[in-house]
Amino acid sequence: MTGTAPVSTLFEAHLTVSDLERSVAFYREVVGLQLATEAPEVGAAFLWIGSPGEAMLGLWKNGSAPMGLSLHVAFKTSLEHVLESTGRLRTLGVTPLSFDAVETDQPSVIGWMPAAAVYFRDPDGHLLEYLAMLDAPPDPERRILLWSEWVEASGPALPRTTSPRS
Repeated sequence: MTGTAPVSTLFEAHLTVSDLERSVAFYREVVGLQLATEAPEVGAAFLWIGSPGEAMLGLWKNGSAPMGLSLHVAFKTSLEHVLESTGRLRTLGVTPLSFDAVETDQPSVIGWMPAAAVYFRDPDGHLLEYLAMLDAPPDPERRILLWSEWVEASGPALPRTTSPRS
């Protein structure tokens, strides 16, 4: 479990904005992106770049982003690599983080997409993420949860042979 996770493409980027509604309108009407979801309770909106699940832009109202988000880059990789990434990051001296910036031994699942993700910081403190889209229907009611909770709630539809390694 050494080395790096093979990254296939840039999956998402995030920007802080002064007026969320104005920015959503701009990225929809001028840039031509499709709205994926809005989360007014946290001051955020997410737009698909290309087809849903291909790539995404996150917009965060100034001061609303989790983990003090100012710059955030997500790299798309396979689910297997996301599940193995907490152990791999630890062997490289990097602390794996949950969506809420808490040290973790398993990925977070973003239910509305759905996607599994592990976060970490680069030497300058920029937030990075390994992300894999899940082959399951979106579940907006389950916003953010641990991989083990997602698997438990999803029943036999998800492969249980792959588990996060610590």
